[in-house]
Amino acid sequence: MTTHLYATHLDWSGSTGDGYRSYRRDHHAAGAQGNAPGVELSAAPEFRGDATRLNPEQLLVMAASSCQLLSFLAVAAQAGVDVITYTDDAEGIMPSGPPPARLTQITLSPVVQVAPGTDHDLVRALMEQAHDQCYIAHSLTADIAISPTVVDA
Repeated sequence: MTTHLYATHLDWSGSTGDGYRSYRRDHHAAGAQGNAPGVELSAAPEFRGDATRLNPEQLLVMAASSCQLLSFLAVAAQAGVDVITYTDDAEGIMPSGPPPARLTQITLSPVVQVAPGTDHDLVRALMEQAHDQCYIAHSLTADIAISPTVVDA
């Protein structure tokens, strides 16, 4: 059995000495091996963060969206389906309510453009198969809904 390790590195500096309202939320994260440039992050604006930076909640939604894409491309290629483009406007919902706060719903809305003549029902079935194989989806407690749109190129 193979075990995969995914390491990251994160940097923050500042001071929390003046209380919750005053410390900086901006920070930087990257792959621990220096294999990627990294991203500038902050808290979500509703948690006193910088709206011009990505926040951890968005990264979680991105991870679900990216994993679905990669899983779908793999099963489509294995099935001989020619995928031309794939876009997704994904959303995550974190309702206020009793603690602990968490994202409860992630909705993926991929638009998949395939070669003319492709069976669209097969593409939708492959989308579900990809979801069943997505590592990130299996790692989350949030419900993930997928509403694909399939169009011909």
